[in-house]
Amino acid sequence: MGRMDACCHEPSARSVRTEGRATAGPLSRGGAFALPLVLGLWAAGGPATETPIPATPTMGPPALPIQAGVDRDQLLRDVEVLAHDSMEGREAGTPGGERARRYLLERFEEIGLESFPGGFELPFEAVHPQTGGTFEGINLAGYVSGTRDPDPVLVVTAHYDHLGVRNGEIYNGADDNASGTAGLLALAQDFVDDPPEHTVVFVAMDAEEMGLQGARAFVDDPPLEMERVRMNLNLDMVSRSEVGELYAAGTYHYPVLGNLLDEVEPAPEVDLLRGHDRPDLPPGEDWTMASDHAAFHEIGIPFLYFGVEDHPGYHDPSDTFDNITPDFFVGAVETIADFARMADRRLKEVGPD
Repeated sequence: MGRMDACCHEPSARSVRTEGRATAGPLSRGGAFALPLVLGLWAAGGPATETPIPATPTMGPPALPIQAGVDRDQLLRDVEVLAHDSMEGREAGTPGGERARRYLLERFEEIGLESFPGGFELPFEAVHPQTGGTFEGINLAGYVSGTRDPDPVLVVTAHYDHLGVRNGEIYNGADDNASGTAGLLALAQDFVDDPPEHTVVFVAMDAEEMGLQGARAFVDDPPLEMERVRMNLNLDMVSRSEVGELYAAGTYHYPVLGNLLDEVEPAPEVDLLRGHDRPDLPPGEDWTMASDHAAFHEIGIPFLYFGVEDHPGYHDPSDTFDNITPDFFVGAVETIADFARMADRRLKEVGPD
């Protein structure tokens, strides 16, 4: 199907978001690694062990110019670290998930986010869907205070958990969702460097792959008054598209968000499309309840969800760092950052009725 103009194209039938595995097999985990990073600093307890982590991403074609505010090298490094074999697929409630969380805590502190009382960690009781056993899930939340009117809040979310290790294979989850988590960190850095007019809260959600448990825990027991939250911006799978398509879902439910999208100029590498949010779509193509934004939608808070259509790596061991499309990814985060700026400036226009 031919491309249509950005932000005006309904989803095609070529890809459906489902829970089934794709057919592509695992690829080599090899790569250019230079800097030993002590993972013991991230993990709670246990001896420190040196695991090679890339010092600077070296894959992909030469860097393309990007707008100020998105550090390409840091963005790619965050994905590469989070999707490294040492994170063991970041399954919620596992040592790999804890390692990922420790890395994110360091990044929250390094970026300079403010924490809520009690710190960045927001623990909650999670239930393993296969065993029925309970464990402690942990969301991470920090914020940047608004400079003009700090009371209205924009909540930016991305889940950092993935599927872990299954049948001896690591499901690294580079696109799903190390990419969205890295994008969240990039947006956080951008807003710290150039503070927003209104307060922006950044939440790295746990246990999304187990039924959006972290997101629902956040809205059920939030660290701030939910009445202040005007909008949720969710990033989930934003780094892999051979055709350069990034979808923005949510304007069907909240048409005012379409007005904001009209004013965003996508990066050259990105074809920004609307869709995947209508109830009359075939099963699996309506993403309204497909990720953490659903928890906000369920209580009437407008959302916009940025993501790509399914690819052979979706919920497959081949979802590795070397299979993302780097220039598209950087352009996607640049585009999402521009929308976030627009949403901050016009936040009072898009809040719940």
